[in-house]
Amino acid sequence: MVDVAQGAGILVVAWSGPMTAAEAGSPVAESPELHALRTEVRAFLNDQLASGAFVPAVDNWMSGFDPEFSARLGEQGWLGMTLPPAYGGHDRSPVERFVVTEELLAHGAPVAAHWIADRQMAPGILANGTEEQKKRYLPGIAAGTLFFAIGMSEPDAGSDLAAVRTRAVAHDDGSWTLTGTKVWTTGAHMAHAMVLLARSDGEPGDRQAGLSQFLVDLPHPDIEVRPLRSIDGEAHFNEVIFHDAHVGPEALLGRRGEGWAQVMRELAFERSGPERYLSTMPLLRAWADELRRSGATEEQRVTLGSLTARAWALRRMSLSVATELATGGRPDVRAAMVKDLGSAFEGDLVEAVRAACTTDPRRTGGDPFARLLANSMLHIPAFTLRGGTNEILRGIVARGMGLR
Repeated sequence: MVDVAQGAGILVVAWSGPMTAAEAGSPVAESPELHALRTEVRAFLNDQLASGAFVPAVDNWMSGFDPEFSARLGEQGWLGMTLPPAYGGHDRSPVERFVVTEELLAHGAPVAAHWIADRQMAPGILANGTEEQKKRYLPGIAAGTLFFAIGMSEPDAGSDLAAVRTRAVAHDDGSWTLTGTKVWTTGAHMAHAMVLLARSDGEPGDRQAGLSQFLVDLPHPDIEVRPLRSIDGEAHFNEVIFHDAHVGPEALLGRRGEGWAQVMRELAFERSGPERYLSTMPLLRAWADELRRSGATEEQRVTLGSLTARAWALRRMSLSVATELATGGRPDVRAAMVKDLGSAFEGDLVEAVRAACTTDPRRTGGDPFARLLANSMLHIPAFTLRGGTNEILRGIVARGMGLR
């Protein structure tokens, strides 16, 4: 039998007996400095909740656009944390950033506005950008005032990222003309810029060869952003059409033709983050609160404990990938594994809570838990699609393990 308590950013199962640091793992045995940071972030978020600054929601890292909240995080020094001070950053460790990130996610904070910029564009630009690009974009990302979108997926290509048809044609003066369409582009309607993967050389049959990345400022007179409404009626995704859009030489990110390698490194940041298993954690926490008030059956306690254990295991995996990234490693395969298992867990959590609780999901009405449950159910279809379908991810894992 276990007692369930809130801690470490997620629901932690507290066993009745003593637990060694080796048994508990690094999440429990974190340093005093990390614990102090976690306490500081929680206090900030509790103050924000008490003031009504936000209402906890699932998937708020993708759909909770709140530029003012992002700016407040920037003021706290919790964005651009691993960037050098010369670019507006704070020179803190990836593990410190991990602590802040998981607290934001577990509390269901509205972080979508800055999420892509801080998660992968900051390290991508730092690694591949020119000095001009670093000074132009990184300080705004760290301040929480400059937002990015990602132009990768395309119509008719599914999750086959190498099937890029968008063209980048070079001109003698070093400028480029961009032609094509990107789809499922999160936040493009609010972004100040987007990173685009386009074919600069060769033909579509060349697959990974001949691709380049570009930093494109928005809005642009020759770039059309069309909203795509989800099943919940909201427009978080967009279709972005490049009508022979002209950009200058300074738009090229990194080296021409090296776009595929650069994207793969960025996707390790995208696929391994705690948002891959914590996006529905606000629902689990809310359900635990409901059970505290009303009492829990043995079956409900087993369900709660099982979900908590899965979240704990995924957290350990994600943290190990973050640690390897911090040392300059390339954990592409393990990142894909975290995303595959994490996105499956997101949906499993919602379905398990729905089946175990006695509340009818309703999008309207006075019951906050019923509304949270209903909105969680509407987000399920996207979990195993964004960031690469589970089928694609399992292919990456299989090839990495020498099974294909």
